[in-house]
Amino acid sequence: MKENSDEMVSSEADQAPSASESIPSNIRSIRDLIDTVTGRKIGDFTSGDAGFAEHWPFPFLALVGLKEMKLGLLLALINPNVGGVLLVGPRGTGKTTGVRGLIDLMPYIFESQCYYGCLEEDVEFGGMEALCPNCVEKFSRGEKLSNLRPAKLVELPLNSKIEDVLGTVDERVTGHARLRVKRGILSHADRNLLYVDEVNLLKDEVVDIILDASAQGSYTVRRGQFSATYRSRFTLVGTMNPEEGSLRPQILDRFGLRLFVKGLEDTSERYEAYKRAKAYLMNPKKIVDLYAEETMNARDEILAARELLPKVKIKKDIAHIGLSLIKKLEIASLRAEITMFEAARALAAADKRTEVSFEDLKQVVPMTLRLRRSAFIEKYFSDQEEEELDIIKNLRLISKEEST
Repeated sequence: MKENSDEMVSSEADQAPSASESIPSNIRSIRDLIDTVTGRKIGDFTSGDAGFAEHWPFPFLALVGLKEMKLGLLLALINPNVGGVLLVGPRGTGKTTGVRGLIDLMPYIFESQCYYGCLEEDVEFGGMEALCPNCVEKFSRGEKLSNLRPAKLVELPLNSKIEDVLGTVDERVTGHARLRVKRGILSHADRNLLYVDEVNLLKDEVVDIILDASAQGSYTVRRGQFSATYRSRFTLVGTMNPEEGSLRPQILDRFGLRLFVKGLEDTSERYEAYKRAKAYLMNPKKIVDLYAEETMNARDEILAARELLPKVKIKKDIAHIGLSLIKKLEIASLRAEITMFEAARALAAADKRTEVSFEDLKQVVPMTLRLRRSAFIEKYFSDQEEEELDIIKNLRLISKEEST
């Protein structure tokens, strides 16, 4: 979540595949694409299983309804600075399916070709000593240490231990520092999307590590006298079912967008969702192929929005409206306006505009400000104010008594 969007996106976009020219004329933005494709009826589907063992995620655009969830997740892909996403809702409502469906929409990033994660930028910050011996040779010959490829969805297992998350140091191995470290999940998630299912059931110490690493953009593994530092600039996406427990306020505050995922209420939508699920179970690949063109168009639109994002501005009067609302709601956390403004910028970029409008702000306000007020904190400060008034009152009384 600490990923610097502007410079990084520009360098990636320069070498990534350019936006497609095949988008239909009635599709003006990624939101139009979502509304058009997800509203399309699938029709009869009788093809049997193709027999392939490959894993084919359910297409993101094939999800019925769930507009807020889909929009919020896309905003996080366009602008990692929104600060991550938390999906809140009962079981069986499509939260995990939606997140995994993002795989085919991921923007392009540079990935290390090295087992130890060496990148060209390591030389800039740490010199040649920051590279493993093999990458030192490659770099000296002018060879690339990284390749451009779509970002990955890295899933954190619920039973993950601290060593799995951070990585471990093998003290039996001698030689270069890089060779002594087994990278953890956080290192592999760098500049990718880290998905934590049932985040409210994860061990507190593991959650704290993830949040600290995402906030700092890097973390250090220490074992005795040995240490190694790794980048952790990922977009965090978590899901939770409130029936199974709540999140600590500290953890909840770290998620930028809070998206409510409810069950479909319209019977026709539920029936359409059933038909698509049935078709997917019969032949996953055919369903993926059915939405392949629109999926590629959506990825192109996300890439175009990321390219446009650095140019998107917020006028002072629009910003003042948002800040006044936060003050009115008595929200203490500064993350509220950061997420609200960054989400509004991403929404404007998604609609191919360079200026945030009031409508942009209006649409992102619920997903950025909900679940941020604390009744406990409000009562706590109110009680403290009463106590301070009592202190001042008694001080004045004593002062009058002494003067007489």
